[in-house]
Amino acid sequence: MKISILKNVLNESIQHVSKAISSRTTIPILSGIKLDVTYSGVTLTASDTDISIQSFIPSEDEKHTIVQVERPGSVVLPAKFFVEIIKKLPSQEIHMEVKDQFQTFISAGATEIQMVGLDPDEFPVLPNIEGSQTISLPGDLLKNMIKQTVFSISTHETTPILTGVLWSLNNNELKFTATDRHRLATRSANIEGVDDISFNNVVIAGKTLNELSKIIPDQNTLVDIVVADNQVLFKIDRVLFYSRILDGIYPDTSRIIPTTHKTELVLDTKKLSESIDRAYLLSREEKTNIVLLQTMENGGIEISSSSSELGKVREELDLIEFKGDPLRISFNSKYMLDVLKVVESEQLMIAFMGVMSPIILKPLDDSKSQYIILPYRTAN
Repeated sequence: MKISILKNVLNESIQHVSKAISSRTTIPILSGIKLDVTYSGVTLTASDTDISIQSFIPSEDEKHTIVQVERPGSVVLPAKFFVEIIKKLPSQEIHMEVKDQFQTFISAGATEIQMVGLDPDEFPVLPNIEGSQTISLPGDLLKNMIKQTVFSISTHETTPILTGVLWSLNNNELKFTATDRHRLATRSANIEGVDDISFNNVVIAGKTLNELSKIIPDQNTLVDIVVADNQVLFKIDRVLFYSRILDGIYPDTSRIIPTTHKTELVLDTKKLSESIDRAYLLSREEKTNIVLLQTMENGGIEISSSSSELGKVREELDLIEFKGDPLRISFNSKYMLDVLKVVESEQLMIAFMGVMSPIILKPLDDSKSQYIILPYRTAN
């Protein structure tokens, strides 16, 4: 293998695929990035068995030559060093040559590097995913749906299925659900052209979705999603992102979502977020994060928290709308702030059935998302 390649293009592809590299792998070959060179371009691949990412660099695009291929071939290079050294090379053109025993020579400007490569035949073959279960989503919508649900996953490996986000597609509606048993987030979107496609119990690890989100461009690029029996493939421009589907059955969360409520509040999202953030400063010192919200006779609400060492914080907020019974309820302020950070609506509806019933949060100008937080028991 012998090529010349533009540094910025190679570096961009390396940054994409390196997100699949695990520092804890027990399989030595998976600590590397595989390069496959043909006359049509260079393919980079990395994998940690749960996710695999492949990025293709064409030999040329509409404007200029990107890769000059003198001799095709393959090699696996140690990712940790390869990722860092390519970023720091001085020249915009990099020359690479693989010789006997996969010894790899890299030069750029006056810099010359020799790396010990590995046999590419030992690198695992990527799954062959084909099928009619293919949907397309705008990249910004997919990123938004991930952001608005993934924070509610469980971080406890004792229940692996809850460390993922549940995907379901029925009647042209794609829905994401995440819960850690103390809170729940759902986000749905209508998709056109998928009348004959449906799936349930497709659960993708939250950490995988976070890595996927980093790869999706900010501009509104279409992402093709292929769902197979135990894998999902995301196609983003020249990047292929493979994810394993988590084993197990996701619990039925529909039963915990109240359909009626006794109290309903409408508030300014930004003001509520700022108020709870201030109360959180004290509540976290107690290591409880507990904040108290209660309705007042004047039609507003009071938000308060206390610390046995630092003191108390209390403030009143005006309501845009108030319906139903008076209420006094305590909740985890960290969970509430996590929701408020992803709510894009200027106004938020909070609904309650009672002091020990789930707290429902719903952005007013977004009928596609809903959040639930379980309250704490307090003495009235």
